[in-house]
Amino acid sequence: MLRQVDFTSIHGGYRRLLPRAELGVGKALESVAPIVDDVVRRGEDALRELSERFDGVTPVLSVPAEALARAEAELEPELRASFEEAIRRRRTVAQQRELDPDLAPVELAPGARVGLRNIPVARVGLYVPGGLAPLASSVIMNVVPAQVAGVASIAVASPPQKEFSGLPHPSILALCSMLGVTEVYSVGGAQAVAMFAHGVDGLCEPVDMVTGPGNIYVVAAKRLVSGLVGIDSEAGPTEIAIVADDSARPGFVAADLISQAEHDPMAASVLITDSVPLADAVRVELETQVAGQAHEERIRTSLSGEQSAVVLVRDLDQAVDVANAYGAEHLEIQTRDAAATAGRIRNAGAIFVGDHSPVSLGDYSAGSTHVLPTAGFAAHSSGLTVRSFMRSVHVIDYSAEALAGVADGVERFAHAEDLPGHAAAIAIRRI
Repeated sequence: MLRQVDFTSIHGGYRRLLPRAELGVGKALESVAPIVDDVVRRGEDALRELSERFDGVTPVLSVPAEALARAEAELEPELRASFEEAIRRRRTVAQQRELDPDLAPVELAPGARVGLRNIPVARVGLYVPGGLAPLASSVIMNVVPAQVAGVASIAVASPPQKEFSGLPHPSILALCSMLGVTEVYSVGGAQAVAMFAHGVDGLCEPVDMVTGPGNIYVVAAKRLVSGLVGIDSEAGPTEIAIVADDSARPGFVAADLISQAEHDPMAASVLITDSVPLADAVRVELETQVAGQAHEERIRTSLSGEQSAVVLVRDLDQAVDVANAYGAEHLEIQTRDAAATAGRIRNAGAIFVGDHSPVSLGDYSAGSTHVLPTAGFAAHSSGLTVRSFMRSVHVIDYSAEALAGVADGVERFAHAEDLPGHAAAIAIRRI
């Protein structure tokens, strides 16, 4: 069920050889482009017809406030408590670790000050998936950091559900209500991204930024509108990599591989280990634990796919190199000195340290974000945080004396680039 790749005799070049799902955004764009064009051209009529085609239900496009309040009121007390704690932890981390105050200006010379202001995006559209699993937790992961950043206008979209009369899943609505988000749309897929990016007259104003995970068609739509609006990332199928030595517990490792395989048949589950006995024991555990799972077929498809594997390495040093080459969305470290190993990781969306920090914790209530870069993008991109919703703007404040002190150099530079107008803008201030 989980193939094995032997890296013990390989030295470098891991990225090309590592298992990875095909993102295939280019091909999906061919399907998504007509959808975006249709929404731009026909607005609400297109949204309804597309929802009927793809979701099999006529949506309640603009979710009524009473539906939000009812969903919150009908929450089971234990589930509400879980939501509240997840919100509290996410907000605490966002406020205390992600939101830097505006930096004091640097005085480069008397009267020459350059500061940095952090300015929130004005309006964002937050997408919450609702396909194979209604990811209510994504409401928290999108909304809380946007609120902490100071985004003034927040809209949420999630696919309509047949069993809920064309509204999004009640847990999603309840969380929107708890977080004070009242602009909620029952729109899914590429059409939701099109609605956010272009706006729909009389229904939804355009946004400045679209964030949130989704399927390949959501990813393709985000690529199509990128530039017109900002996007957080192009997130592909979810993935977990686990670096483990012979001290790891096979049952824990297997359970965590399964937890991500449960998301999607295209999900990637990768074990990187220098221990053949551990690899063998994990396979035994997988067979035992997968049997009878609610989503057994989906899990088996994921674990048997080209994107999943056991990667055998010579030692822990090579394991770290392979993990950095892979750049996993979620990277677990289950080794003797997990903290030390984690300190050597450069490329990962999020790092889960030790036996008792599983990815499932981060998905809900660790306080960290679960909107993370996939497909190796962790080598250059970060997860969704407060900073994702803010822009850093330099503020330049020079006095006449300060400008005079540097004017000669600026004029010389401008003439060297054959831009005399630039030099003239300095020279005129000398008069």
